[in-house]
Amino acid sequence: MSDLSIVLKSLLSRRISSSITVLSVALAVALLLVLLSLRNAAAGSLLRGSGNAHLLLSADATPLTAVLNGLYFAGAPPRALTLAKVEELRSQAPGEWWLAIQQGDSYRGFPTLAAEPAILERFQPVPGESWTVRDGRGFKRAEQGKPFEAVLGDAAARATGAKLGDRIALTHGSGSSREGAGHVHEEYAFEVVGILAPTSTAFDRIILVDLEASWILHAHDRREAAGELAPKDEHAHEDGDHAHDDEHAHDDHSHDHDHDHAHDHDHDHAHAPLTTAADLTDDDRLVTGLLLRLPTRPGADAPAMLPQVHDLFRRDTSITVAQPAQEVRRLVSIAGNVEGVFLAMSAAVLVSSAIAIMLALYDGMAARRRQIAILRVLGFSGARIAGMVITESALIGAIGSLVGVAIGVGGMVLGAEYLRTRVGLVIDASLDARATIVVAGAAVALAALAGVLPAAAAYRTAVWRSLRPLG
Repeated sequence: MSDLSIVLKSLLSRRISSSITVLSVALAVALLLVLLSLRNAAAGSLLRGSGNAHLLLSADATPLTAVLNGLYFAGAPPRALTLAKVEELRSQAPGEWWLAIQQGDSYRGFPTLAAEPAILERFQPVPGESWTVRDGRGFKRAEQGKPFEAVLGDAAARATGAKLGDRIALTHGSGSSREGAGHVHEEYAFEVVGILAPTSTAFDRIILVDLEASWILHAHDRREAAGELAPKDEHAHEDGDHAHDDEHAHDDHSHDHDHDHAHDHDHDHAHAPLTTAADLTDDDRLVTGLLLRLPTRPGADAPAMLPQVHDLFRRDTSITVAQPAQEVRRLVSIAGNVEGVFLAMSAAVLVSSAIAIMLALYDGMAARRRQIAILRVLGFSGARIAGMVITESALIGAIGSLVGVAIGVGGMVLGAEYLRTRVGLVIDASLDARATIVVAGAAVALAALAGVLPAAAAYRTAVWRSLRPLG
């Protein structure tokens, strides 16, 4: 019988205590792995998804809030800028490009980003990496008489099941995971014309639509609330009379005519352009953010004039000015300080698990002295028996590490899903390979170290005393 088989039989003979000890190691390992992997993945994803705009101007309360809302879609900005204010800001500084954006609608819980079609050409969700339309094409400006167009991010398309050619109706507000939680803009359907390739950023969750189309949706709500639009039944009656006169040229199939008329009217009314761009007022033309990229030298990303332009806009107390990359780095730094406390607590749990292994093995030595003495009589040296005890301890750590890695994988999937749905942060759900090796190795080493004291007790076991007749 080999030493390893003896160790395994020893573990199996104490199934309950061994399982509890293994579970404590597994939980400590899993906790450490999830924290380390989430920290690295979240920090990398945040920095990766800050975009290539140098400044974000908005009416949010703080620069960090502006970045989280405007570029990571943590929530809809509560205040907006007027078009007049946007034009005023644009006139104050030269820019390589300016992009006005508006947020506030959603589709099945996924945020809508209304912008000019040029956003697909100018803005880069990952600095240095342009958008890639995986299927279809980019959206076009809203035109009267034509369906509004939408382009979906990869995650939004997969989760909603939307395909090219589908018609979708946006929900006013952030919505929820199911359609119909808020007011749905049923009067205007958007045709899905494109699906973007994944970027591993929060932009994978968005629905891109034209800025003017978004204005029209909210202008329609305003006009409807103000009573400027005729009730739906009046529209139906007027359209029906006209269609009825046209159809009377046919003498036959009068019953079928009535049925077809009702069906055609309902279909036409659902897509009738009750409000157009001509109905927009200055109060309708609102934006929640203004992205600015300043001119840069070839091969450089940081413009020399950034500090001056940033200081210029900061003097305007009616707006908030944010440098996306700088705010994200600040957030990562703040989060890192908090995570340090949790990592220290997790390490303490791992050390406690090692102490539990030591106590379990040491307490078991009293019951196993006779077994050890028999092994000594059979020719096992004290050093060999001590090595078997340390091997048993290390084996508990190794099994606990394997179970902990499995639990950690599940924890990462849950954590990534939580960040995606609650924060809008898309991260890699896999465990960090380097962290996995370090933590698992540390767990096994601590477990082996915990077996030294029990091994010393086994080494000092007196054969003659342990083999005395019982009773």
